[in-house]
Amino acid sequence: MIRLEDILAKVEKHHPGDNFDLIRRAYIFSAKEHKGQVRASGEPYLTHPIEVANILAEMKMDATTVSVGLLHDVVEDTLVSIEDVEGMFGSEVAHVVDGVTKISQIQFTSKEEKQAENFRKMLLAMTDDIRVIMVKFADRLHNMRTLQHLKADRREAIARETMDIYAPLANRLGMGKVRGELEDLAFSYLDPKAYQELKEQVERKRREHEAFLAEVTKDIEDKMREHGIPCFTDSRIKRLYSIYTKLKKQRITIDRVYDMLAVRIITDNVKNCYAALGVIHNSWRPVPGRIKDFIAMPRQNMYQSLHTSVIAGGQSFEVQIRTAEMHHIAEEGIAAHWKYKGGKLVADNREDERIIWLRHLVEWQQEMKDPADFLSTLKVDLYPEEVYIFTPKGKVVTLPRDATPVDFAYSIHTEVGNTCVGAKINGRMVPLKSKLKNGDIIEIITQPGHTPSRDWLMTVKTSRARNKIRHWLNVQESEKAIELGKKMLEKEARKYKTNLRDVLESEKLTAMLPEYGASKMDDLLSMIGYGKLSAKQLVSRITPDGVKETQPEEESRIASAVKRALGFGNDAKLRVKGFDDLLVYRAKCCNPIRGEEVIGYITRGKGVAVHSKNCPNVQNLLYDAARKIEVEWASSTPSAEAYAVPITIQTEDRPGMLAEIAAVVAEVKSNILNVEARTADERGTIDITVEIPDMKHLERVIASIKKLDGVYDVTRSTRTVNSSTNR
Repeated sequence: MIRLEDILAKVEKHHPGDNFDLIRRAYIFSAKEHKGQVRASGEPYLTHPIEVANILAEMKMDATTVSVGLLHDVVEDTLVSIEDVEGMFGSEVAHVVDGVTKISQIQFTSKEEKQAENFRKMLLAMTDDIRVIMVKFADRLHNMRTLQHLKADRREAIARETMDIYAPLANRLGMGKVRGELEDLAFSYLDPKAYQELKEQVERKRREHEAFLAEVTKDIEDKMREHGIPCFTDSRIKRLYSIYTKLKKQRITIDRVYDMLAVRIITDNVKNCYAALGVIHNSWRPVPGRIKDFIAMPRQNMYQSLHTSVIAGGQSFEVQIRTAEMHHIAEEGIAAHWKYKGGKLVADNREDERIIWLRHLVEWQQEMKDPADFLSTLKVDLYPEEVYIFTPKGKVVTLPRDATPVDFAYSIHTEVGNTCVGAKINGRMVPLKSKLKNGDIIEIITQPGHTPSRDWLMTVKTSRARNKIRHWLNVQESEKAIELGKKMLEKEARKYKTNLRDVLESEKLTAMLPEYGASKMDDLLSMIGYGKLSAKQLVSRITPDGVKETQPEEESRIASAVKRALGFGNDAKLRVKGFDDLLVYRAKCCNPIRGEEVIGYITRGKGVAVHSKNCPNVQNLLYDAARKIEVEWASSTPSAEAYAVPITIQTEDRPGMLAEIAAVVAEVKSNILNVEARTADERGTIDITVEIPDMKHLERVIASIKKLDGVYDVTRSTRTVNSSTNR
């Protein structure tokens, strides 16, 4: 276990004269309160806060932050209150401890809601004091380092959350070291087979690669000295997860990863950065298209460096050239731009652009009530790849990769986005769904009175654009739903020999608003219009005893017959929770199968469309959380029912591969309906469609295929097939 003296020595190195007594008292207090508690590994619980404090000290954080690392779990896991912490350690420590304390006391309706609220609180706390996220990162890093002691399902859930949120957030805040370690650790648990195979490939050549890097580094230092360019160097072999994503995205073999090996040149000023680039290109042949200037155009997380790939003796390697300050920012990220003055953390000279981004992020998420919406748009905001676009006046705008002119329009102003009718890229008219590329000069054409299109949700990439479009559509859809709700209520009122005005002014109905989660009458009418509430049920409840419906039930029987004749019949395998009479059908875009997590979406006049929770269209469709409805699989289904599920398999190109796949599919009692195979660049892509009875069976099929030698990846495809078959 790390010793307290080691932590104090690290803090003193970067913050001489800081409050070391505060750290000692926090250590004693944490040891006392966590006494008797043990971790899943069997170690005393105290090992965790000590390791977190040590990570913070290595991040060059101050005594207050390191003390918070020692205390970060006492409020959640012991009987200590935040008031106790304030009384013992002061308001500043208590404030940061409160910012990192999980919301375990609040009862949430779902794990997703709890996760969303935790991230909301974290983001809000981060904008108030950046030390909150530093402690969060240190906490997550140590938990990931010791994840092997948890059960498999917990390991996977924590690793997925780390990969989806914490690693991208570290990247967005410029914390390269933290991001890299989090990604590799999460990768090892999310896909252990791919991780191990890749690790073995890299380790086989590690000694050869290290010898090459040592030789080329010496050559670079000699050449820089010859040209009078002061510098120091370091080198690295690319991290495993970075290699994995490149192999998967570009569908290449490991020998075609040009930045597998890299040498960094750290010099004294920008002028010498460009001079060093010239020396490198004069010494080795550069790889075309691999030169990137992040000094002139920094990434959104403020990363700056020159990148180029060159070839020496048949081996490619990347060269990164930057100043010492740029290197500090690249490694430490947002922490590098903050100084401690008078015991408080303050911005250095100017407000950090990343804090501005965080504040914008919080503002954009404020009105998002739906946890799924919040988490999905948060992931969009953390999207790491960017393109750099120019306005006609030369201003640079940074947007996510594959952003469209509509994203650009909303980045300028909401009204520009709403009234956008066309765009010019580099002087030429283009469709609004066009993907923007680095260096494009874009001009937006607007038209007063024009309104957003629902189709835009399918192509926009920024959460700002998506949220603005959704907001406008919500208003329009709500007005239509209220009007429809009025008509439906009026129709039911006539059956009970009353009128709409009497129903709406009924004290009984007003008293029932809270019961249905409505704050005003329009909310209730909207629910009726969307089909979430029955107008008949409401009217019958407020009608005096003895007054009966005048129209016979024959009407509903005729309506049911018409629906069946038109093909609107219910999907017997699915039902809406709490309702027996709503039409339900599986969405054709994703064809969810039994056992899969599903989401219902109310479509006016067509019933409830049921999508897989992972369907790419879900976030585009669910622009109005009021139209989402809980659905579930019925308790029983005919055993003969099976689903046609398309699967895409990435393999090496070798004889017998297809036969082996067919054999393992047969072994797990599945039937192959269709097969298509093609090869390119020594790799094969096989599309198969298999009959599957439920989600567990699909998981067994995918797991069996993944075990085959030469299989790189297996994914459920989005290709359209017949939704079900009868054996």
